[in-house]
Amino acid sequence: MTASGRDLRRRTVTVAILNYNGRRLLEVVLPSLAAQRYRDFETVVVDDCSTDDSVAYLHEQHPEVRVVGTGTTNVGVAAALNIAVRSARGELVALLNNDIELDPGWLGELVAALERHPEAGSASCKLLNYWHRGELDGAGDIFTRAGIATRRGHGQLDCGQYDDEEDVFAPTAGAALYRASALAAVGLFDESFHAYFEDVDWGLRAQLTGHRCRYVPSAVAYHMGSATTGGELDRFYFLLHRRNLLAVLIKNPPLGFLAANAPWIGWAQLQIALRSARAGMLGVHLRALGGALQMAPRWLMARRQIQRSRTVGSAKFGQLVREWAC
Repeated sequence: MTASGRDLRRRTVTVAILNYNGRRLLEVVLPSLAAQRYRDFETVVVDDCSTDDSVAYLHEQHPEVRVVGTGTTNVGVAAALNIAVRSARGELVALLNNDIELDPGWLGELVAALERHPEAGSASCKLLNYWHRGELDGAGDIFTRAGIATRRGHGQLDCGQYDDEEDVFAPTAGAALYRASALAAVGLFDESFHAYFEDVDWGLRAQLTGHRCRYVPSAVAYHMGSATTGGELDRFYFLLHRRNLLAVLIKNPPLGFLAANAPWIGWAQLQIALRSARAGMLGVHLRALGGALQMAPRWLMARRQIQRSRTVGSAKFGQLVREWAC
């Protein structure tokens, strides 16, 4: 029986939606949130200095929504996520991009999964393509021996191949549920990332401190995909994507894992550089490498703290990576 058919022990949830110039997107995500069968939640919209009429729309059409601003300048995704976490009042915190539509059972299914699995610090849903709803956008994130985080099943037809509830590496922060206690224990999102891979970085830190992630296929959401940022078609975000991938490797994996998998990591980085060249973005790619070099002292300092705090050793971490790849 699904979560909607059970009498769940209620847990107060804060659902926080990140928004930047997303008035038209809010017209999709907010009604789908209002239609959730699980009702014990508050809604917060963290508005990152929108210049459209998003805030006026919220005040006029959704007075029940708590609007939290980020200040006088656009702070980026990672910092906005942290504002969302700090603003949350719930025992559980759902983080949503604004380019999402939720199935009515989405929130209840995720809450039920965390009820069943107290060892899990977060829960990931099944994301489908908003425009082609038989196509997977992602079935939880995995981390590979090549040092790459990827969405399982991205672009595949949804034929039930990811319909088993199981552990995965991490959720995509664009549609996920976290325990507030796990967020406090693992720490906030790294604001030096600005955008891209800040959720992967958090997921690695969570795994290294023993906080697992549960993939819940019965929780379904529909993702429009880069409706706010423009994705890798934007040169600035392409730069962040390449730079932050290196940040993840500098900060998080145990040294034993890096040494054992150096050939696969090196090969993957070479392939990424070649793809950048084919896309006409080699110059941007080189700027990303320079940015990573500039940030390396800060990330290495963070690494020392992460490695001191971790409870999972290199061998166990390698075993988890092999399990995620299955």
